[in-house]
Amino acid sequence: MENVVAAAAITLRLAEAADEDFLLAVYASTRAAELALVPWNEDQKKQFVRMQFVAQRDHYRTYIPEGEQYVILCDRRAVGRLWIARRPEEIKILDITILPKDRNRGIGGQLLAAVLREAAETNKPVTIYVEDFNPSHRFFERLGFVAAEKQGMHVLMKWTPHKEK
Repeated sequence: MENVVAAAAITLRLAEAADEDFLLAVYASTRAAELALVPWNEDQKKQFVRMQFVAQRDHYRTYIPEGEQYVILCDRRAVGRLWIARRPEEIKILDITILPKDRNRGIGGQLLAAVLREAAETNKPVTIYVEDFNPSHRFFERLGFVAAEKQGMHVLMKWTPHKEK
């Protein structure tokens, strides 16, 4: 249990332009295993990751303009990002990523517990797309998310608040 963050202050702050290098590094951490398999040099890998990062950011900004990108802080230290859209009918998590060195310490669990409390208070489901091979798929299942639909290698995971009878 020494890896669990004991009573750590998990907070969010809206991402700003000055956070771009950090956010790029967070995004790059999600592509590291994939890029280890390609025969590109480091410069080519960096260019590819930057191109994909910008494409994702622009896609979210264009198609989900109500989405907000946050820097996740653990005891005021940046450890990841959360991109979330609070819609009238749902809370949609576009992305949640914790840096590899800070994973498996309870940070994501604490943060998602807060999102699920918000969803329960507003009686909204929470959704997120997860690749079916991604280990976080099991993490979301443990939190009560269920597979709602599958699109290629992406699974729409959905958490629904329990209604009192």
